[in-house]
Amino acid sequence: MPVAISQALDDQASAADTKFQDIRKPGRYLISSMLAGAYIGVAVVLLLAVTSPLSVADSPWTKLIQGLVFGIALTLVVFAGAELSTGNMMTMVHGVFRRRAGVVAAATVILFSLVGNLIGSVLFAWLVHASGVLSTGATPDETAPGLALLTTVVTAKSSAPAAVLFFRGVLCNFLVCLAVWQAARAQTDGAKLVVIFWCLLAFIGSGFEHVVANMTVFSLGMFAGVPAASLGAFATNVLWVGLGNLVGGGLLVGATYGMIGSRQVREAAVPEAVPSMAPAAGDGAQRAASRA
Repeated sequence: MPVAISQALDDQASAADTKFQDIRKPGRYLISSMLAGAYIGVAVVLLLAVTSPLSVADSPWTKLIQGLVFGIALTLVVFAGAELSTGNMMTMVHGVFRRRAGVVAAATVILFSLVGNLIGSVLFAWLVHASGVLSTGATPDETAPGLALLTTVVTAKSSAPAAVLFFRGVLCNFLVCLAVWQAARAQTDGAKLVVIFWCLLAFIGSGFEHVVANMTVFSLGMFAGVPAASLGAFATNVLWVGLGNLVGGGLLVGATYGMIGSRQVREAAVPEAVPSMAPAAGDGAQRAASRA
C-alpha cells in the first residue's frame, strides 16, 4: 500500500524546509542543482542518439522509443539525488501548505535550483558537443542522424507560439510532478521506478515541454551551430515553458494534493462522537451493589 497522502505531504513539507536550509550553503546546493541539469541532459542525448536513425527513416515507432528511453532522467535525479527545479515547484508548494516554508523561501529554492539546472545543462551540452557523439555517421552528402534530429527538434521548439509552449509546459510538469509525488508515496524502489517510467513515457510520447530538458536541447543546438538555436529563442522557450511547468507542478499537483492532504488532517483531528455517559435507570443501584 502507498504511504497515506497526509503523511507523504508531511514528508514533502520536511523536504521543502531542508531545501531552504541547504541554500545557506549555496556552493553545495548549486552543485546538486547542476547535477540535476546534467542528469536530464543524459536523457536528452540518449533520446537523440537512439532514435535519430528511426527519425531519419520516418518510423512510426520514434515517439514511443523516445518515451521509453527518457525515464533515465528522473530515475537519476531521484535515486542519485539532485535538485531539479521542476520537482521543487511541487515540493515547495507542499511546504507552503504545511507552513514549513514561506512563499519567499519557496520562490528562492525554485529560482536557485533553476539557475543551477541551467549551468549544469550548458556544461553537459558542451561536453557532449566536444565528444562528437551526435556527429557520428555524417557523410560529405548527409548530416549525421543525431544532428539532423537535433536540428528538427530545435527548429520545432523555436517556431512554436508562446501559448503552445506554455500549455505544453503545464501538461509536462503535471506528469513529471505526478511521478515525483507517486515516488514519494511508494514504499519500494521497484514501485518508484515503475511510476517514474510511466509518467515520463507519457510526457515524452505526448510531445510536452520540459524547461530543463530544453536547456540541454538549445545548448546543444547553439554549440552545433543550428540556425534556429538563437539566444533569443532559447530565452523565450525557457520563459514560457518554465511558467507552464510552474503552473503544472505547483498548482495542478502541488496545490491540489496540498489541499487534499490538509483536509484529511483536519478531518482526522475532529473527534468522533462520544456515546452518552448518562447512567441508565437502575445503574446507580447496580454500581452501589457492586461496591458493597
